[in-house]
Amino acid sequence: MTAPGFLLICPVLVIIALIIIIIQKGPVFLHQIRPGYMGRPFKLYKLRTMTNERDEDGDLLPDEKRITRLGNFLRCFSLDELPELFNVIKGDMSFVGPRPLLMQYLDRYTTEEMRRYEIKPGLTGWAQVNGRNAINWDEKFRLDVWYVDHQSILLDLRIIWMTVFKVLKREGISHEDQATMQEFMGTK
Repeated sequence: MTAPGFLLICPVLVIIALIIIIIQKGPVFLHQIRPGYMGRPFKLYKLRTMTNERDEDGDLLPDEKRITRLGNFLRCFSLDELPELFNVIKGDMSFVGPRPLLMQYLDRYTTEEMRRYEIKPGLTGWAQVNGRNAINWDEKFRLDVWYVDHQSILLDLRIIWMTVFKVLKREGISHEDQATMQEFMGTK
């Protein structure tokens, strides 16, 4: 089912890629190393939504200053995440599970928060349909661990169904007055 789904979205990806090339004049795809099942690193693929603009010291500007208008549109409808279907095909991710976060967060989790890595990360998850980036880190991790303990096919179908409506309503895309979620500094 995953490979045919990927083939179905390929024309959409090609169109978006051409628009990114024309408008943003740079790489189409972004790849980052993220922790997967049991915290093992894998390469996550996304469509590029930000520039690499830096300040006078060479540090990246804040996300809200680097996100492009096209990038904002892609994020509003979660289109920037379409290439992650390739990660599902490769077996690095599932359709449903806790979203893969940044590698630097691994040593910041409590033992309970770390349980989110007992399963593969997902394209969508229980935390995404219950607030996404509009909820705080504690709530997000509580929802992720709840999913780990209660996962089932029926729950996955419910989450996928809810995801469609959340994406169309564009709910929870960003965290209070920020382009993305603020950095997780740990709860230890």
